[in-house]
Amino acid sequence: MARNLIFNADDFGASVGVNRGIVECHTRGVLTSTGLMVTGRAVDEAVAMSRDNPKLAIGLHWDVWGEDEREFDLSNTQAVRDEFRRQFDEFIRLMGRLPTHIDSHRHAHREREAFSTFLELVAGTGVPLRGDGQVNFVGGFYAQWEWMVTDLAHVSVDALEGMLRKEVPEGWTEFSCHPGYVSDDYTAVYLAEREAEVRTLVDPRIKKVIGEEGIQLRSYADFNAERR
Repeated sequence: MARNLIFNADDFGASVGVNRGIVECHTRGVLTSTGLMVTGRAVDEAVAMSRDNPKLAIGLHWDVWGEDEREFDLSNTQAVRDEFRRQFDEFIRLMGRLPTHIDSHRHAHREREAFSTFLELVAGTGVPLRGDGQVNFVGGFYAQWEWMVTDLAHVSVDALEGMLRKEVPEGWTEFSCHPGYVSDDYTAVYLAEREAEVRTLVDPRIKKVIGEEGIQLRSYADFNAERR
């Protein structure tokens, strides 16, 4: 069985800098998929950029918390349902199609009180949901494993090479990432780290390792096509 790997970037639409980093990692690097944040400041630009990059698979990156710690009660099932439908419908309005996959900002949908509701909501769409068991999820490519403490070693070329050699089994796997550039329209605790991620994801050594390992670089659009 083939080893199929999806590089999926969170936060498309969050800012002009994040948009630029994601598209650069797609056109110059290994990024194959991303999640559109319909609540983002630069979502219209992201939608326009998606038209110029048709091979970039785009899903819904559900967001209720943002970067400003706004409150949202995930135990309120009706609120979760309403906000899911609002953002799902907005995605379709913006993109003119279903998302290729669904995940969420800061893994909100995977919180214990929300996950069963999401499984139910997504079941009728036929769209894969991060964590539903269809695609193996690997989230180790991240530079802040302690709140506001940055360790760029976790997003280095060496670290990603190790993940590629050890954490891509047969079947389908997603590596999540958060590439981007610092820009004036976005403030977050994870900023300079995004630029380090860009440098790694476009480094030619990563494609070399993928080839050496016999890994197939795929997207969520490919995953959906093979399921049909």
